[in-house]
Amino acid sequence: MRLTYIGLVIMCVAAFTMRGSAHHSHNAYEVTVWSNLEGIVKEIHFIVPHSWVYIEAKNEKGETGLWALEAAGRQAIMNNGVKPEDVRVGDRVKVRCHLLRDGTNGCLLGFVTPMHGDQARGHGIEKHWD
Repeated sequence: MRLTYIGLVIMCVAAFTMRGSAHHSHNAYEVTVWSNLEGIVKEIHFIVPHSWVYIEAKNEKGETGLWALEAAGRQAIMNNGVKPEDVRVGDRVKVRCHLLRDGTNGCLLGFVTPMHGDQARGHGIEKHWD
């Protein structure tokens, strides 16, 4: 009985201390092809597990629409040298990303280049967001 109790305690400790490593795949995105977009930032959400940037940009047909760009979590983005003030709502940005396979306005964000004209906030410097 005592051995069973000790085994149960060890399993519980292991279960609560192990870091979760599961993650969903990026199958919704065409990850073999980089696409370029340029637009105006409408919203930014630095959150966990994935941050989101929404920009107003034109698609390949020249139609303007709102694009949802999925990025890494807040800490991963900051670890890449990005500061929250680098890109703000209203800023023009260029992005390189992997488009959604279904053709809707969304992509897996790879890189962001601010085009806001403010050198102190990294104008023209491409940074990794995933």
